[in-house]
Amino acid sequence: MTDSLAELAATIAARRGADPETSYTAALFARGRAKCAEKFGEEAVETVIAAVEGDPAALTAEAADTLYHLMVVLAEADIPWSAVTAELARRSGQSGHAEKAARPK
Repeated sequence: MTDSLAELAATIAARRGADPETSYTAALFARGRAKCAEKFGEEAVETVIAAVEGDPAALTAEAADTLYHLMVVLAEADIPWSAVTAELARRSGQSGHAEKAARPK
């Protein structure tokens, strides 16, 4: 799975400078960080709705859309996917409650 996400992150990065007329990803970048974040939020809400409705196919599709748009937001903020995976690795093996309690307030 991580290979697929790393490949997607590379594709998103490569399309940052592409023609917005021919690339949806480039069009998102051209509209700026706020629009990228807005699209991520819309997809996250659609994912929640699909989860509540209990439609596995819709939830799967919306989850994929949400991941894609999250990765666009990260790329727009110049945060590499490897930083996210490194953070996940750092948290691995510890209780979620303990990790959350250790975060700076």
